[in-house]
Amino acid sequence: MNIAIQSKSGIPIYEQITKQMRDAITAGELKAGEPLPSIRSLAADLGISVITTKRAYEDLEKEGMVYSVPGKGFFVDNPDLGFLAEKQTLGLEEALAKWVGDARKAGLSKEEALDMLEILYD
Repeated sequence: MNIAIQSKSGIPIYEQITKQMRDAITAGELKAGEPLPSIRSLAADLGISVITTKRAYEDLEKEGMVYSVPGKGFFVDNPDLGFLAEKQTLGLEEALAKWVGDARKAGLSKEEALDMLEILYD
């Protein structure tokens, strides 16, 4: 598992870890039943607090992405990928709606906004 932390991003480190692990699980990079690095080893590898890593794992557990086995650690759960994809699509729709509103405020026409989106998408 390769996690990249950006300390100057303004996004809390535990959220960065949670998002990257969630993305890896939904993309199938991490399979159901696969063990995650221990809280201590991940914290040491990233040079962060054990508390921060624990928070990320707990958040993933609340989402049903991972589960813990006392004395053994955390493992990838078998999440409902259809539900997660729908949730991700909803988040994208919300972000896109905000972007469209910002584009309108900036005075972009629909054609200009679509051109920009096509350029960025490619």
